[in-house]
Amino acid sequence: MKQHLLVIVSVLLALSFTSRNVQALVFEPQNWWIGMAHQSLQILVREPNIKQANWQLIPYQGVSLVGVSRGDSNNYAFLNVEVSPQARSGELHFTYQLKGKSYEVTYPLYPRADNSAQRKGFSSKDVIYLINPDRFANGDIKNDTLLGMREAADPQSRGGRHGGDLQGIIDHLDYLQGMGFSQLWLTPVRENDMPSYSYHGYAITDFYRIDERMGSTDDYIELSVQAREKGLGLIMDMVLNHSGSEHWWVGDPPTNDWLNFGGKFSSTSHARQTVQDPNASEYDKKQFTDGWFVPTMPDLNQRQPLLANYLIQHAIWWIETANLSGIRVDTYSYSDKAFLAQWTRRIMNEYPEFNIVGEEWSADPAIASYWQAGKVNRDGYRSALPSVMDFSLQEALIKALNEPESWNTGWVRVYQSLANDFLYANPNNLLIFADNHDMSRVYTELGQDLAKTKLAITLLLTTRGIPQIYYGTEVLLDNTGSNDHGDIRIDFPGGFAGQIQDAKTQRGLNERQKTMQNYVRQLLQIRNSNTVLTEGKLIHFSPFDGIYSYARRNATDTILVLLNKQGRAVTVDPVRFQEVTKGSHTGHELLTQRPIRLNEMRSIPAHSAQLIHIKHTDK
Repeated sequence: MKQHLLVIVSVLLALSFTSRNVQALVFEPQNWWIGMAHQSLQILVREPNIKQANWQLIPYQGVSLVGVSRGDSNNYAFLNVEVSPQARSGELHFTYQLKGKSYEVTYPLYPRADNSAQRKGFSSKDVIYLINPDRFANGDIKNDTLLGMREAADPQSRGGRHGGDLQGIIDHLDYLQGMGFSQLWLTPVRENDMPSYSYHGYAITDFYRIDERMGSTDDYIELSVQAREKGLGLIMDMVLNHSGSEHWWVGDPPTNDWLNFGGKFSSTSHARQTVQDPNASEYDKKQFTDGWFVPTMPDLNQRQPLLANYLIQHAIWWIETANLSGIRVDTYSYSDKAFLAQWTRRIMNEYPEFNIVGEEWSADPAIASYWQAGKVNRDGYRSALPSVMDFSLQEALIKALNEPESWNTGWVRVYQSLANDFLYANPNNLLIFADNHDMSRVYTELGQDLAKTKLAITLLLTTRGIPQIYYGTEVLLDNTGSNDHGDIRIDFPGGFAGQIQDAKTQRGLNERQKTMQNYVRQLLQIRNSNTVLTEGKLIHFSPFDGIYSYARRNATDTILVLLNKQGRAVTVDPVRFQEVTKGSHTGHELLTQRPIRLNEMRSIPAHSAQLIHIKHTDK
């Protein structure tokens, strides 16, 4: 697999031309594969005046050029190719005539990696580690500032580039494996050649190119290969709603309708409820979907079929090229919803066991659940998106731990959020988190309270769903005093030269940080050793006296979780939990390794958690 992937990269840009400058002609995607479920391939060709060219494909068994689509700009053509199941790997040879001259170009067709279509996507068996690459680790200082890129490194600026890169992540793979994580979600590492704030990655200027300040496509594939060897999958963060204003198609769009609002800035309303609202005006629907985030992020018109196909193919290209185990989609609901159904359906048809999670930033499960595959919606909309991000549970968790306990505050927030699982087609496939790159860190939100932070992470790693932990949470990274994104995306300890602290070795960490890191590692070991925590049915109990309790249960095991947020010990009556402990007399507390008698009253210490493992065969 490793050799095959690296060979692909080595020839991605090595398209062979006769009598012309290689750099003058751009093909996207740069290559394709035989044996894909969808047999149609559309190749974007970019070169001055290429619209006028006449194209032919030199006969190749199983492959045919069925037509050429042309937009409004003279500088693009779209080759429509059919690749039948009978096709074999090799090189296609296209010829074209332009201004009285003839040219020939080759286009590679590769064999797919073994079992590519059957790849397993991330699931509730996994724990995802979310990384801002620029702020995680600088493994190659030579690429910090590069000639020709608009923004240079500025590590002292909260909004500047700090120099983190793909090599830095590769250098930390042993640490991440040792902690117990199983998937890596990197915020975008594709080219962001913007004049400022380019470090965050969400204003992409080339969908097929890794940002050179992060490394190369070779480096990205090497990260995937080495991560896979250590049991870590790779999730790519994709943006379908917009590009960066410095993208090459902004100044010269292939069609006049490539960008929304005619390429002129008009702000989105952010009124995401208009997508489902039966009473919403057409004006408001359009303003939400077609409006731009900011002037530097032109909004893409996915109703344009050439663009829609471009976005579909680029996703599939990266899955095959980098052996991805998943995709996270930024600002999911802001794109055209018919396109989103088409985009996800095409990908899931190619990879039936793959996983894609969409960001729908709404704490209302009625809004978020609309987008999950299998949901029966009133308007008949059928999504193919497997997973969405559970912002409802995130918000409820922070409120629960900060509020005093009463009938309608405290733990009841979490209880009510999870009680809304009936709205989702598959709540076990929701992405759950305590914080991420767009919000203050959980330790900050919980008032730098170690006990509360431990309770939050305990719930995250033991309840239903797919947990995601933001980089540095395990060592209590903190943005107290500032909500600036540059401070939320703080440098990871030990990832940069001159730092006093190093998370990998615990050098310089204070006792609270060491305690938290060891606790997260212990919880991950418990989770990874007990499949009931990843696949078991969730049964939760109404909160009482500052205790939130629930069980994960399968045919052979139960783990009963008790979370006490009170500043005092709380006595628990075992009668409350008889439906999940019935038939068993003893259990085993996993955090302390102590035996538990299930039929006795017991005290839960202040600000603590208990995870009681019960074997159903115990009589």
